[in-house]
Amino acid sequence: MNDFGLTKGEWTRLRVLSTPEKIQQFLDHEIRYNKEPDGPTCRSPRRVLRDGVAHCIEGALLAAAALRVNGFPPLILDLEAVRDDDHIIALFKEDGHWGAVAKSNYAGLRFREPVYRSVRELVMSYFELYFNLEGEKTLRRFSRPVNLSRFDRIHWMTTEKELWEIGDYLCRIPHSRVMTRGQIRRLRPVDRRLYEAGLVGMQK
Repeated sequence: MNDFGLTKGEWTRLRVLSTPEKIQQFLDHEIRYNKEPDGPTCRSPRRVLRDGVAHCIEGALLAAAALRVNGFPPLILDLEAVRDDDHIIALFKEDGHWGAVAKSNYAGLRFREPVYRSVRELVMSYFELYFNLEGEKTLRRFSRPVNLSRFDRIHWMTTEKELWEIGDYLCRIPHSRVMTRGQIRRLRPVDRRLYEAGLVGMQK
């Protein structure tokens, strides 16, 4: 058994999160949203488990680690936005269909059931719910899935260092557009009711 450098306690905590649904519940209820009060961070899963806080990429890394311990490949994907933060999600596949686990301060940018036939189909399920505080729909591009095993050399699951290398890599790799320039020009602001629903539970 490869423990990926995890302690017995860390392995057990991740192993108990035996389904994507359990991982999402753990992120939602046991891990606070990281507002970075002391400056930017990119914690490893070990540090997230210890500190009990995560923002989206930290949550995605933890989710990918838990998925890996439970037999899934550790996949993440970058959702690129304008006038807004990018969003990183952890991907999984069941019965040939894609789903996602994610940490977000917005209610609609978290879990996706594994019902999507392609990565693009999954990505587009986030489109209407991906908006900034001005009510603009901001999702523009998405990366291919990235297998985090390529970062095993920097011990991404257990390092005490900031994982800037992973974020930098996500910024450099090719991204695909979700719509044309003409479609962008015709976008309407997000519906007020949808806007308010997306902010339910937001940590200030």
